[in-house]
Amino acid sequence: MRLCFLVEEHYRHDGMPNEVIRQLTAWGHQVDVVRPGGSLLRMTEVVDAGAHDAWVLKTVSGGPGLTLLEAAAAAGTTTVNDARSIRGVRDKALAAALGRGRGLPLPPTYAVARPELLREIPEAEYPLVVKPADGSSGRAVHLVSSPERLESLLPVLAGEGLLIAQPYVPNSGTDIKVYAVGGELFATERCSPLHPDPSVRERRVPLSAEVAAIAARVGAVYGLDLYGVDVLLGPDGPVVVDVNDFPSFRQVPDAAARVARAVLELAGAGGSATPPPTPVALPYALPLSIPAQASIVGGDGA
Repeated sequence: MRLCFLVEEHYRHDGMPNEVIRQLTAWGHQVDVVRPGGSLLRMTEVVDAGAHDAWVLKTVSGGPGLTLLEAAAAAGTTTVNDARSIRGVRDKALAAALGRGRGLPLPPTYAVARPELLREIPEAEYPLVVKPADGSSGRAVHLVSSPERLESLLPVLAGEGLLIAQPYVPNSGTDIKVYAVGGELFATERCSPLHPDPSVRERRVPLSAEVAAIAARVGAVYGLDLYGVDVLLGPDGPVVVDVNDFPSFRQVPDAAARVARAVLELAGAGGSATPPPTPVALPYALPLSIPAQASIVGGDGA
């Protein structure tokens, strides 16, 4: 197969996706790498329909990579994940609306185009977590304890574009990251970006049936095949706080080979095994179930 990987400068030396690219090349496939953030792009010619079996995106949110992927999809090229699905999770305001409306346990979410509008959020909602709607890799995530603290942060938030704010979910200081690849789910525990603790190292952990059901449901709701889900174990149960397309897959055994096989399978099938979301809203209390093709993989000895 001939594949095109869109890789942002931010990930030039990152293990993911470079290890996947090396694995695919070792298997005899041709992989072209385009760095959308560091190239002059002649948009009228950059997408040559039929030149590649599939395009794969590994870029930061808000960069030009997704635009290129959407152009490839419009020309009839297979993309991994589906370009429409990626757009649905990279805009965190849109992702909150889609997910909450389709039964995922997401916190209530406010969106503002100007940071001073956050003043209108009732004080009873504090503390708040405020972050850019197009943020990634923990960029500009703030825990805002009070309206007074918000005032001091307004200059910092200026220029971040669309912002979202969510009531803080009390937790132990760690979150569960669930990776979905090739129909399998892998869980790791890691330090929350809001509670940095150098002594807490990311490690694989057993995946409970409840969290597995939520993680599998995320793929169905957003139409993703390769993705990651950040889950907090709050006082009222698990809460989804973020969804990422093509994450790092850290701690996943044989991650490069697993992801490479998944890319080839999706490319060969002509695209996503999970259709993009439809506009039909489902009730919030919809029972969660795990797709038959998704197996649960826990930590060592689980």
